[in-house]
Amino acid sequence: MIWYIYQSFTPEQLVETQRYFADADYGYVILAVLLSALSHLIRSYRWNFMLEPLGYRPKLANNFMAVSVAYLMNIFIPKSGEVSRAVILDKYEKVPFEKGFGTIISERIVDLIFLLFFTAIALAIKFDVLYEYLLEGVSPSILYIIIIATLIVGISIPLYIKFSKSNINKKVKNFVFGLKEGVFSIIKMRRKAAFLLHTIIIWGLYLLSFYTALQALPDTANISFGTIIITFVVGSFTFAFTNSGFGTYPAAIAGILTVFGIAKTVGIAFGWIVWISNISSIVLFGVLSLILLPLYNRKQLGL
Repeated sequence: MIWYIYQSFTPEQLVETQRYFADADYGYVILAVLLSALSHLIRSYRWNFMLEPLGYRPKLANNFMAVSVAYLMNIFIPKSGEVSRAVILDKYEKVPFEKGFGTIISERIVDLIFLLFFTAIALAIKFDVLYEYLLEGVSPSILYIIIIATLIVGISIPLYIKFSKSNINKKVKNFVFGLKEGVFSIIKMRRKAAFLLHTIIIWGLYLLSFYTALQALPDTANISFGTIIITFVVGSFTFAFTNSGFGTYPAAIAGILTVFGIAKTVGIAFGWIVWISNISSIVLFGVLSLILLPLYNRKQLGL
């Protein structure tokens, strides 16, 4: 994707893109990154709302470092971070993996609902534009294949778990029962209102971070609210369903901004500025967390 974008640009466009990088106000970029990091901290605090009904209350520092490592892992393998979060909590806070993983799945379901909420707003504002952009990027036949494959997998796995009597299935069932307890922890929460409030704050910070980053370039500083929401949704989907938007985020952002009359060079420059700044902070916090986790928990590990 990176190579394709580079090859599609003329020498003049490459020079223009470089100029946008040079002229960007990186004060706004730094502020946007800080807002994003704050959302990760609040996410770490919110996690305990789901763990408390299971009888666990991990330290905030361990939660934050687990979340930071998770974001780091997702750069390399999509969604592997969810597994690493549960592994870290199991190792350092003695929260059984399947229970911790269940709470993470529950958390992600809530986040998906909020992402769909923003998607609904984007569709309500400019359905025709967003639908046209989606069809340009993904052919209808591929969408149908994805839907059918998802349905087949969604039906096959429960049937296998219910009817198979193999040893592997027994282990799967034990894991699923533990997972179920973690997933339904959201129902058992005493502080549901606080959980919802923290979720709103997290997504509010996501949107505020994105809006703040837009101020870094004059050409994106004054775009309409509808364009901001749609661009935010497109960018969020690339982060959620790829390896943290590697290569795809700048292309998706440039593609949707082009639909609204913003030059492709502006969109590419903005997309790369946002992506590089966020990934840099993710790598920084993730690597530091990997180093600090055993040091912070040395008494727990008996070191």
